[in-house]
Amino acid sequence: MADIDPARPLTEPPAERTRAIPRGRMALLFAVMLTTAAGNTAMQSVMPSIGTSLGVDDVWISLAYSWSALLWVVCAPFWARKSDQRGRKAMMALGMLGFIASFVLCGLILWLGLAGIFPALWCLLLFAAARSLYGGFGSAAPPAVQAYVASRTPRAERTQALSLIASSFGLGTVIGPALAPLMVLPVVGLAGPFLVFALIGAITLVAVRWRLPNDEPQFPARGTAYESPHSGSPPNEVGKDESDEEDAVGAEPGKLRWFEPRLRPWVVSGLLGGHAQAMVLGIAGFLVLDRLGLRGDPAAGAGPVGLVLMAGAIATLLAQWGLIPRLDLGPRAASLWGIAIAAVGTVVLGLGQTIHTIALGYSIASLGFGLFRPGNTSGTSLAVSRAEQGQAGGVTASVAGASFIYAPALGVWLYNHSDWLGFGLIVSLCAIVFAYGWLALQPDAALTSERR
Repeated sequence: MADIDPARPLTEPPAERTRAIPRGRMALLFAVMLTTAAGNTAMQSVMPSIGTSLGVDDVWISLAYSWSALLWVVCAPFWARKSDQRGRKAMMALGMLGFIASFVLCGLILWLGLAGIFPALWCLLLFAAARSLYGGFGSAAPPAVQAYVASRTPRAERTQALSLIASSFGLGTVIGPALAPLMVLPVVGLAGPFLVFALIGAITLVAVRWRLPNDEPQFPARGTAYESPHSGSPPNEVGKDESDEEDAVGAEPGKLRWFEPRLRPWVVSGLLGGHAQAMVLGIAGFLVLDRLGLRGDPAAGAGPVGLVLMAGAIATLLAQWGLIPRLDLGPRAASLWGIAIAAVGTVVLGLGQTIHTIALGYSIASLGFGLFRPGNTSGTSLAVSRAEQGQAGGVTASVAGASFIYAPALGVWLYNHSDWLGFGLIVSLCAIVFAYGWLALQPDAALTSERR
Protein backbone atom coordinates (compact mmCIF):
# COMPACT_ATOMS: atom_id res chain seq x y z
CA MET A 1 0.00 0.00 0.00
CA ALA A 2 1.35 3.42 -0.90
CA ASP A 3 2.46 5.78 1.89
CA ILE A 4 0.11 8.67 2.71
CA ASP A 5 1.17 11.84 0.96
CA PRO A 6 0.69 14.88 3.30
CA ALA A 7 0.26 17.09 0.25
CA ARG A 8 -2.58 15.04 -1.18
CA PRO A 9 -5.96 16.76 -0.76
CA LEU A 10 -8.19 15.27 1.89
CA THR A 11 -11.10 15.59 -0.50
CA GLU A 12 -9.66 13.01 -2.91
CA PRO A 13 -12.44 10.63 -3.98
CA PRO A 14 -12.55 7.72 -1.56
CA ALA A 15 -13.14 5.35 -4.47
CA GLU A 16 -9.45 5.67 -5.26
CA ARG A 17 -8.22 4.61 -1.83
CA THR A 18 -5.94 1.63 -1.81
CA ARG A 19 -7.85 -1.33 -0.46
CA ALA A 20 -6.08 -4.61 -0.83
CA ILE A 21 -8.27 -7.59 -1.55
CA PRO A 22 -7.86 -10.09 1.32
CA ARG A 23 -5.53 -12.94 0.50
CA GLY A 24 -8.22 -15.56 0.94
CA ARG A 25 -10.45 -13.90 -1.61
CA MET A 26 -7.60 -13.34 -4.02
CA ALA A 27 -6.73 -17.03 -3.76
CA LEU A 28 -10.27 -17.95 -4.78
CA LEU A 29 -10.19 -15.57 -7.76
CA PHE A 30 -6.79 -16.99 -8.67
CA ALA A 31 -8.16 -20.55 -8.46
CA VAL A 32 -11.06 -19.79 -10.79
CA MET A 33 -8.79 -18.45 -13.51
CA LEU A 34 -6.08 -21.06 -12.93
CA THR A 35 -8.49 -24.01 -13.18
CA THR A 36 -10.00 -22.88 -16.47
CA ALA A 37 -6.58 -22.04 -17.93
CA ALA A 38 -5.03 -25.33 -16.85
CA GLY A 39 -7.97 -27.31 -18.22
CA ASN A 40 -7.94 -25.54 -21.57
CA THR A 41 -4.19 -25.83 -22.11
CA ALA A 42 -4.27 -29.49 -21.07
CA MET A 43 -6.93 -29.93 -23.75
CA GLN A 44 -4.82 -28.09 -26.34
CA SER A 45 -1.81 -30.27 -25.56
CA VAL A 46 -3.72 -33.51 -26.30
CA MET A 47 -6.04 -32.39 -29.12
CA PRO A 48 -3.39 -32.66 -31.90
CA SER A 49 -2.78 -36.28 -30.87
CA ILE A 50 -6.53 -36.93 -30.59
CA GLY A 51 -7.11 -35.50 -34.06
CA THR A 52 -4.36 -37.64 -35.53
CA SER A 53 -5.75 -40.75 -33.81
CA LEU A 54 -9.20 -40.02 -35.22
CA GLY A 55 -7.78 -39.40 -38.67
CA VAL A 56 -9.12 -35.83 -38.78
CA ASP A 57 -7.33 -33.07 -40.69
CA ASP A 58 -5.55 -30.48 -38.54
CA VAL A 59 -7.75 -27.62 -39.76
CA TRP A 60 -10.93 -29.35 -38.59
CA ILE A 61 -9.50 -29.82 -35.12
CA SER A 62 -8.82 -26.08 -34.97
CA LEU A 63 -12.29 -25.26 -36.32
CA ALA A 64 -13.88 -27.35 -33.57
CA TYR A 65 -13.20 -24.44 -31.22
CA SER A 66 -14.73 -21.81 -33.51
CA TRP A 67 -18.37 -22.11 -32.48
CA SER A 68 -17.38 -21.93 -28.81
CA ALA A 69 -15.25 -18.85 -29.48
CA LEU A 70 -18.11 -17.16 -31.35
CA LEU A 71 -20.45 -17.80 -28.44
CA TRP A 72 -17.81 -16.39 -26.11
CA VAL A 73 -17.72 -13.14 -28.11
CA VAL A 74 -21.51 -12.81 -27.98
CA CYS A 75 -22.08 -13.93 -24.41
CA ALA A 76 -19.15 -12.38 -22.49
CA PRO A 77 -20.51 -8.79 -22.64
CA PHE A 78 -23.97 -10.04 -21.63
CA TRP A 79 -22.62 -11.86 -18.58
CA ALA A 80 -20.43 -8.86 -17.76
CA ARG A 81 -23.52 -6.64 -17.54
CA LYS A 82 -25.23 -9.32 -15.47
CA SER A 83 -22.29 -9.28 -13.07
CA ASP A 84 -23.04 -5.60 -12.41
CA GLN A 85 -26.64 -6.51 -11.59
CA ARG A 86 -26.36 -9.94 -9.97
CA GLY A 87 -22.91 -9.72 -8.43
CA ARG A 88 -19.51 -11.08 -9.40
CA LYS A 89 -19.76 -14.26 -7.33
CA ALA A 90 -22.90 -15.47 -9.12
CA MET A 91 -21.25 -15.05 -12.53
CA MET A 92 -18.07 -16.81 -11.39
CA ALA A 93 -20.17 -19.77 -10.24
CA LEU A 94 -22.08 -19.83 -13.53
CA GLY A 95 -18.81 -19.77 -15.47
CA MET A 96 -17.42 -22.69 -13.49
CA LEU A 97 -20.61 -24.68 -14.11
CA GLY A 98 -20.19 -24.09 -17.84
CA PHE A 99 -16.58 -25.22 -17.65
CA ILE A 100 -17.44 -28.41 -15.73
CA ALA A 101 -20.35 -29.42 -17.97
CA SER A 102 -18.35 -28.78 -21.11
CA PHE A 103 -15.33 -30.81 -19.98
CA VAL A 104 -17.42 -33.76 -18.78
CA LEU A 105 -19.28 -34.00 -22.09
CA CYS A 106 -16.18 -33.40 -24.22
CA GLY A 107 -14.28 -36.10 -22.34
CA LEU A 108 -17.06 -38.65 -22.73
CA ILE A 109 -17.55 -37.86 -26.43
CA LEU A 110 -13.83 -38.14 -27.24
CA TRP A 111 -13.55 -41.34 -25.21
CA LEU A 112 -16.34 -42.92 -27.27
CA GLY A 113 -14.83 -41.60 -30.49
CA LEU A 114 -11.38 -42.97 -29.73
CA ALA A 115 -12.98 -46.30 -28.83
CA GLY A 116 -14.55 -46.43 -32.30
CA ILE A 117 -18.13 -46.15 -31.03
CA PHE A 118 -18.64 -42.74 -32.68
CA PRO A 119 -17.45 -42.06 -36.26
CA ALA A 120 -14.81 -39.33 -36.44
CA LEU A 121 -17.19 -36.81 -38.04
CA TRP A 122 -19.88 -37.26 -35.40
CA CYS A 123 -17.28 -37.20 -32.66
CA LEU A 124 -15.98 -33.85 -33.87
CA LEU A 125 -19.47 -32.36 -34.28
CA LEU A 126 -20.56 -33.49 -30.83
CA PHE A 127 -17.28 -32.23 -29.37
CA ALA A 128 -17.92 -28.79 -30.89
CA ALA A 129 -21.46 -28.78 -29.49
CA ALA A 130 -20.27 -29.72 -25.99
CA ARG A 131 -17.47 -27.18 -26.21
CA SER A 132 -20.09 -24.50 -26.87
CA LEU A 133 -21.19 -24.80 -23.23
CA TYR A 134 -17.86 -23.30 -22.29
CA GLY A 135 -18.25 -20.45 -24.78
CA GLY A 136 -21.84 -19.78 -23.77
CA PHE A 137 -21.63 -20.09 -19.99
CA GLY A 138 -17.92 -20.37 -19.14
CA SER A 139 -17.54 -16.82 -20.50
CA ALA A 140 -19.33 -15.52 -17.40
CA ALA A 141 -16.34 -16.07 -15.08
CA PRO A 142 -13.38 -14.07 -16.50
CA PRO A 143 -15.22 -10.70 -16.82
CA ALA A 144 -16.54 -11.11 -13.28
CA VAL A 145 -13.06 -11.82 -11.90
CA GLN A 146 -11.55 -8.88 -13.80
CA ALA A 147 -14.29 -6.51 -12.66
CA TYR A 148 -13.96 -7.73 -9.05
CA VAL A 149 -10.26 -6.87 -9.03
CA ALA A 150 -10.38 -3.71 -11.17
CA SER A 151 -13.16 -2.08 -9.17
CA ARG A 152 -11.19 -2.59 -5.96
CA THR A 153 -7.79 -1.38 -7.19
CA PRO A 154 -6.49 2.20 -7.55
CA ARG A 155 -5.77 3.29 -11.11
CA ALA A 156 -2.00 3.60 -10.63
CA GLU A 157 -1.81 -0.01 -9.39
CA ARG A 158 -4.31 -1.59 -11.77
CA THR A 159 -1.82 -2.88 -14.33
CA GLN A 160 0.02 -4.87 -11.67
CA ALA A 161 -3.21 -6.09 -10.05
CA LEU A 162 -4.67 -7.29 -13.33
CA SER A 163 -1.28 -8.73 -14.26
CA LEU A 164 -1.46 -10.86 -11.11
CA ILE A 165 -4.85 -12.19 -12.17
CA ALA A 166 -3.58 -12.72 -15.70
CA SER A 167 -0.67 -14.65 -14.23
CA SER A 168 -3.15 -17.18 -12.86
CA PHE A 169 -3.86 -17.98 -16.49
CA GLY A 170 -0.11 -18.17 -17.02
CA LEU A 171 0.35 -20.55 -14.11
CA GLY A 172 -2.54 -22.62 -15.39
CA THR A 173 -0.86 -22.92 -18.76
CA VAL A 174 2.20 -24.32 -16.98
CA ILE A 175 0.22 -26.80 -14.91
CA GLY A 176 -2.11 -27.96 -17.68
CA PRO A 177 0.50 -29.24 -20.16
CA ALA A 178 2.63 -30.60 -17.33
CA LEU A 179 -0.22 -32.69 -15.93
CA ALA A 180 -1.93 -33.66 -19.19
CA PRO A 181 0.39 -36.61 -20.01
CA LEU A 182 -0.10 -37.93 -16.46
CA MET A 183 -3.88 -37.77 -16.92
CA VAL A 184 -3.88 -40.03 -19.99
CA LEU A 185 -5.53 -42.80 -18.00
CA PRO A 186 -5.63 -46.52 -18.83
CA VAL A 187 -9.38 -46.72 -19.44
CA VAL A 188 -10.29 -43.37 -21.01
CA GLY A 189 -6.93 -42.73 -22.65
CA LEU A 190 -6.39 -39.27 -24.20
CA ALA A 191 -9.80 -38.15 -22.91
CA GLY A 192 -8.53 -38.41 -19.32
CA PRO A 193 -7.46 -34.74 -18.91
CA PHE A 194 -11.01 -33.58 -19.67
CA LEU A 195 -12.57 -35.68 -16.95
CA VAL A 196 -9.92 -34.95 -14.34
CA PHE A 197 -10.14 -31.19 -14.86
CA ALA A 198 -13.93 -31.37 -14.67
CA LEU A 199 -13.46 -32.81 -11.17
CA ILE A 200 -10.98 -30.06 -10.27
CA GLY A 201 -13.47 -27.50 -11.56
CA ALA A 202 -16.17 -28.94 -9.31
CA ILE A 203 -13.88 -28.56 -6.28
CA THR A 204 -13.14 -24.95 -7.25
CA LEU A 205 -16.85 -24.22 -7.65
CA VAL A 206 -17.60 -25.54 -4.16
CA ALA A 207 -14.81 -23.35 -2.72
CA VAL A 208 -16.14 -20.23 -4.47
CA ARG A 209 -19.71 -20.83 -3.33
CA TRP A 210 -18.60 -21.59 0.20
CA ARG A 211 -15.82 -19.07 0.85
CA LEU A 212 -16.35 -16.01 -1.38
CA PRO A 213 -18.74 -13.50 0.23
CA ASN A 214 -21.98 -12.85 -1.60
CA ASP A 215 -21.97 -9.50 -3.42
CA GLU A 216 -25.41 -9.62 -5.02
CA PRO A 217 -26.91 -6.09 -5.05
CA GLN A 218 -29.74 -5.77 -2.55
CA PHE A 219 -31.11 -2.39 -3.60
CA PRO A 220 -31.34 -0.12 -6.67
CA ALA A 221 -28.42 1.92 -7.88
CA ARG A 222 -28.43 4.64 -5.24
CA GLY A 223 -28.50 4.69 -1.46
CA THR A 224 -26.48 2.55 0.91
CA ALA A 225 -23.97 -0.24 0.53
CA TYR A 226 -23.35 -3.28 2.70
CA GLU A 227 -20.16 -5.21 3.14
CA SER A 228 -22.08 -8.39 2.36
CA PRO A 229 -25.71 -9.47 2.73
CA HIS A 230 -24.85 -11.54 5.81
CA SER A 231 -22.31 -9.26 7.47
CA GLY A 232 -24.74 -7.76 9.96
CA SER A 233 -22.84 -4.48 9.79
CA PRO A 234 -24.79 -1.23 9.42
CA PRO A 235 -25.07 0.46 6.03
CA ASN A 236 -22.62 3.17 5.07
CA GLU A 237 -23.15 6.07 2.74
CA VAL A 238 -21.78 5.39 -0.73
CA GLY A 239 -18.56 7.32 -0.99
CA LYS A 240 -17.87 6.86 2.72
CA ASP A 241 -17.94 3.09 2.71
CA GLU A 242 -14.79 1.37 3.87
CA SER A 243 -15.79 -2.02 2.48
CA ASP A 244 -14.82 -3.30 -0.91
CA GLU A 245 -18.31 -4.12 -2.17
CA GLU A 246 -19.47 -0.69 -3.33
CA ASP A 247 -19.22 -1.46 -7.00
CA ALA A 248 -22.08 -3.91 -6.69
CA VAL A 249 -24.55 -1.07 -6.07
CA GLY A 250 -23.08 1.78 -8.06
CA ALA A 251 -25.13 3.82 -10.52
CA GLU A 252 -25.84 1.88 -13.69
CA PRO A 253 -23.60 3.20 -16.50
CA GLY A 254 -24.42 3.38 -20.18
CA LYS A 255 -23.70 0.40 -22.40
CA LEU A 256 -20.09 0.20 -23.58
CA ARG A 257 -19.50 -0.34 -27.28
CA TRP A 258 -16.40 -2.03 -28.66
CA PHE A 259 -15.32 0.84 -30.88
CA GLU A 260 -16.32 3.89 -28.91
CA PRO A 261 -13.46 6.44 -28.85
CA ARG A 262 -12.23 5.59 -25.34
CA LEU A 263 -11.84 1.89 -26.12
CA ARG A 264 -11.10 1.86 -29.85
CA PRO A 265 -7.24 1.83 -29.69
CA TRP A 266 -7.22 -0.95 -27.10
CA VAL A 267 -9.85 -3.03 -28.88
CA VAL A 268 -8.14 -2.76 -32.28
CA SER A 269 -4.72 -3.65 -30.88
CA GLY A 270 -6.25 -6.42 -28.75
CA LEU A 271 -8.03 -7.94 -31.75
CA LEU A 272 -4.99 -7.93 -34.02
CA GLY A 273 -2.56 -9.04 -31.32
CA GLY A 274 -5.01 -11.66 -30.11
CA HIS A 275 -5.28 -13.11 -33.63
CA ALA A 276 -1.49 -13.38 -33.77
CA GLN A 277 -1.39 -15.16 -30.41
CA ALA A 278 -4.22 -17.52 -31.37
CA MET A 279 -2.39 -18.50 -34.57
CA VAL A 280 0.82 -19.24 -32.68
CA LEU A 281 -1.07 -21.40 -30.21
CA GLY A 282 -2.96 -23.17 -32.99
CA ILE A 283 0.17 -24.01 -34.96
CA ALA A 284 2.46 -24.99 -32.07
CA GLY A 285 1.13 -28.49 -31.37
CA PHE A 286 1.07 -29.55 -35.01
CA LEU A 287 4.52 -28.04 -35.55
CA VAL A 288 5.94 -30.27 -32.81
CA LEU A 289 4.39 -33.40 -34.35
CA ASP A 290 5.74 -32.51 -37.80
CA ARG A 291 9.24 -31.35 -36.91
CA LEU A 292 9.84 -34.26 -34.52
CA GLY A 293 8.34 -36.87 -36.86
CA LEU A 294 5.60 -37.98 -34.45
CA ARG A 295 2.64 -38.14 -36.83
CA GLY A 296 2.91 -41.91 -36.92
CA ASP A 297 2.70 -42.21 -33.11
CA PRO A 298 0.23 -39.54 -31.95
CA ALA A 299 0.04 -40.84 -28.37
CA ALA A 300 3.76 -40.12 -28.01
CA GLY A 301 3.18 -36.53 -29.14
CA ALA A 302 1.28 -35.42 -26.03
CA GLY A 303 4.50 -35.24 -23.96
CA PRO A 304 6.62 -33.09 -26.34
CA VAL A 305 3.69 -30.80 -27.12
CA GLY A 306 3.07 -30.40 -23.41
CA LEU A 307 6.74 -29.55 -22.80
CA VAL A 308 6.69 -26.80 -25.44
CA LEU A 309 3.45 -25.32 -24.10
CA MET A 310 4.80 -25.52 -20.57
CA ALA A 311 8.01 -23.70 -21.57
CA GLY A 312 5.89 -20.95 -23.11
CA ALA A 313 3.73 -20.75 -20.00
CA ILE A 314 6.79 -20.34 -17.75
CA ALA A 315 7.91 -17.47 -19.98
CA THR A 316 4.46 -15.92 -19.64
CA LEU A 317 4.76 -16.12 -15.85
CA LEU A 318 8.19 -14.50 -16.05
CA ALA A 319 6.60 -11.58 -17.86
CA GLN A 320 3.62 -11.22 -15.54
CA TRP A 321 5.24 -12.01 -12.19
CA GLY A 322 8.69 -10.60 -12.89
CA LEU A 323 9.01 -8.04 -15.66
CA ILE A 324 5.77 -6.06 -15.28
CA PRO A 325 6.08 -5.40 -11.52
CA ARG A 326 9.89 -5.15 -11.56
CA LEU A 327 9.99 -2.65 -14.42
CA ASP A 328 6.72 -1.00 -13.36
CA LEU A 329 5.41 -1.21 -16.91
CA GLY A 330 2.25 0.69 -17.76
CA PRO A 331 -0.37 -0.48 -20.27
CA ARG A 332 1.17 1.20 -23.32
CA ALA A 333 4.74 0.14 -22.56
CA ALA A 334 3.74 -3.46 -21.80
CA SER A 335 1.66 -3.67 -24.97
CA LEU A 336 4.31 -2.26 -27.32
CA TRP A 337 7.30 -4.09 -25.86
CA GLY A 338 5.28 -7.29 -25.65
CA ILE A 339 4.12 -7.36 -29.25
CA ALA A 340 7.65 -6.60 -30.50
CA ILE A 341 9.12 -9.48 -28.48
CA ALA A 342 6.33 -11.77 -29.69
CA ALA A 343 7.30 -11.07 -33.31
CA VAL A 344 10.91 -12.04 -32.61
CA GLY A 345 9.81 -15.25 -30.91
CA THR A 346 7.58 -16.16 -33.84
CA VAL A 347 10.56 -15.92 -36.21
CA VAL A 348 12.61 -18.22 -33.96
CA LEU A 349 9.69 -20.65 -33.72
CA GLY A 350 9.37 -20.78 -37.49
CA LEU A 351 13.05 -21.64 -37.81
CA GLY A 352 13.02 -24.31 -35.08
CA GLN A 353 13.77 -27.89 -36.12
CA THR A 354 14.41 -29.52 -32.73
CA ILE A 355 12.47 -29.62 -29.49
CA HIS A 356 14.92 -27.13 -27.98
CA THR A 357 14.66 -24.47 -30.68
CA ILE A 358 10.90 -24.89 -30.95
CA ALA A 359 10.55 -24.47 -27.18
CA LEU A 360 12.88 -21.45 -27.26
CA GLY A 361 10.92 -19.73 -30.00
CA TYR A 362 7.58 -20.47 -28.39
CA SER A 363 8.92 -19.22 -25.04
CA ILE A 364 10.08 -15.90 -26.52
CA ALA A 365 6.74 -15.42 -28.26
CA SER A 366 4.89 -16.30 -25.04
CA LEU A 367 7.02 -13.84 -23.08
CA GLY A 368 5.95 -11.14 -25.50
CA PHE A 369 2.27 -12.04 -25.38
CA GLY A 370 2.60 -12.31 -21.59
CA LEU A 371 3.47 -8.61 -21.56
CA PHE A 372 0.98 -7.64 -24.25
CA ARG A 373 -2.16 -9.21 -22.80
CA PRO A 374 -2.07 -7.63 -19.29
CA GLY A 375 -1.06 -4.31 -20.85
CA ASN A 376 -4.03 -4.39 -23.18
CA THR A 377 -6.39 -5.55 -20.41
CA SER A 378 -5.34 -2.84 -17.99
CA GLY A 379 -5.44 -0.21 -20.75
CA THR A 380 -9.06 -1.15 -21.47
CA SER A 381 -9.84 -0.99 -17.76
CA LEU A 382 -8.19 2.41 -17.26
CA ALA A 383 -9.94 3.88 -20.28
CA VAL A 384 -13.32 3.75 -18.55
CA SER A 385 -14.80 4.68 -15.19
CA ARG A 386 -14.92 2.50 -12.10
CA ALA A 387 -18.67 1.96 -12.54
CA GLU A 388 -18.00 0.52 -16.02
CA GLN A 389 -15.48 -2.11 -14.93
CA GLY A 390 -17.91 -5.01 -15.34
CA GLN A 391 -18.63 -4.03 -18.93
CA ALA A 392 -14.92 -3.40 -19.56
CA GLY A 393 -14.24 -6.95 -18.41
CA GLY A 394 -16.88 -8.16 -20.85
CA VAL A 395 -15.27 -6.25 -23.72
CA THR A 396 -11.85 -7.68 -22.85
CA ALA A 397 -13.18 -11.25 -22.68
CA SER A 398 -15.18 -10.78 -25.87
CA VAL A 399 -12.17 -9.44 -27.78
CA ALA A 400 -10.08 -12.37 -26.55
CA GLY A 401 -12.77 -14.80 -27.66
CA ALA A 402 -13.03 -13.17 -31.08
CA SER A 403 -9.39 -14.01 -31.68
CA PHE A 404 -10.19 -17.73 -31.51
CA ILE A 405 -13.16 -17.86 -33.87
CA TYR A 406 -11.14 -18.53 -37.00
CA ALA A 407 -7.52 -17.44 -36.35
CA PRO A 408 -6.20 -20.84 -35.11
CA ALA A 409 -7.76 -22.64 -38.09
CA LEU A 410 -6.48 -19.99 -40.52
CA GLY A 411 -2.98 -20.25 -39.06
CA VAL A 412 -2.99 -24.05 -39.29
CA TRP A 413 -4.38 -23.96 -42.84
CA LEU A 414 -1.65 -21.54 -43.97
CA TYR A 415 1.00 -23.54 -42.10
CA ASN A 416 -0.08 -26.75 -43.84
CA HIS A 417 0.35 -25.05 -47.22
CA SER A 418 3.60 -23.30 -46.36
CA ASP A 419 5.37 -22.73 -43.06
CA TRP A 420 6.19 -19.17 -43.98
CA LEU A 421 2.65 -18.22 -44.95
CA GLY A 422 1.51 -18.94 -41.41
CA PHE A 423 4.47 -17.43 -39.59
CA GLY A 424 4.70 -14.50 -42.02
CA LEU A 425 1.11 -13.48 -41.30
CA ILE A 426 1.72 -13.66 -37.54
CA VAL A 427 4.81 -11.44 -37.73
CA SER A 428 2.94 -9.00 -39.99
CA LEU A 429 0.09 -8.72 -37.49
CA CYS A 430 2.57 -8.03 -34.70
CA ALA A 431 4.22 -5.29 -36.78
CA ILE A 432 0.84 -3.67 -37.51
CA VAL A 433 -0.09 -3.71 -33.82
CA PHE A 434 3.23 -2.10 -32.88
CA ALA A 435 2.88 0.68 -35.48
CA TYR A 436 -0.77 1.35 -34.67
CA GLY A 437 -0.19 1.21 -30.91
CA TRP A 438 2.74 3.61 -31.13
CA LEU A 439 0.44 6.17 -32.74
CA ALA A 440 -2.89 5.51 -31.03
CA LEU A 441 -2.42 4.20 -27.48
CA GLN A 442 -2.60 6.75 -24.69
CA PRO A 443 0.60 7.49 -22.72
CA ASP A 444 0.86 5.61 -19.46
CA ALA A 445 1.14 8.79 -17.38
CA ALA A 446 -2.20 10.03 -18.68
CA LEU A 447 -3.92 6.69 -18.11
CA THR A 448 -2.77 6.25 -14.52
CA SER A 449 -3.21 9.85 -13.38
CA GLU A 450 -6.69 10.60 -14.70
CA ARG A 451 -9.52 10.38 -12.17
CA ARG A 452 -13.08 9.65 -13.17
